[in-house]
Amino acid sequence: MKKMHLSIVFKSIFVILTLLFSNSTIAQQQNYTIDQSPNFWDKVQFGGGLGLGFGSGYTDISVMPSAIYNVNEIVSVGVGLQFGYLSSKNQYESFVYGGSLIGLVNPIPQVQLSAELEQVRVNRDFDETPLYPSYSDNFWNTALYLGAGYRTGNVTIGARYDVLFDEDKSLYGSGFMPFVRVYF
Repeated sequence: MKKMHLSIVFKSIFVILTLLFSNSTIAQQQNYTIDQSPNFWDKVQFGGGLGLGFGSGYTDISVMPSAIYNVNEIVSVGVGLQFGYLSSKNQYESFVYGGSLIGLVNPIPQVQLSAELEQVRVNRDFDETPLYPSYSDNFWNTALYLGAGYRTGNVTIGARYDVLFDEDKSLYGSGFMPFVRVYF
């Protein structure tokens, strides 16, 4: 009976020690994993676009900064801002400002699919002409762009289309737009 009692004590001590050491091992493994995870800012990239156009009496300046968060190697989400100035001497002057929500999907590293919801405020002032009096036109323009592009490194070259495009109401002359997207 003493032998059996002693055997139970040794088995109990062995089980308790095994549980203690295995719990310690798991805790160390979990701490190691937590310490190795990247922080939020390690997954953020900044970029955007810059547009300049000048001609005889014509000026077009656009600044479009943006930032994306890489959820994983395939999906990124982000936001963008847009500021623009357009002028044609003795015809009109226009200011555009607003923002956008961006979604990017890279099914394979070389292909990038995109969706971008853009909301901008447009303020246009038209000069008086022999046929028309001067007037101002202020409105909100909403666009939903779906696009695809070839991606190499931080640069993507492609095209996008505004599925909400209406030639009578849209800010742009066409729903189709080529793009170059750069993120660092």
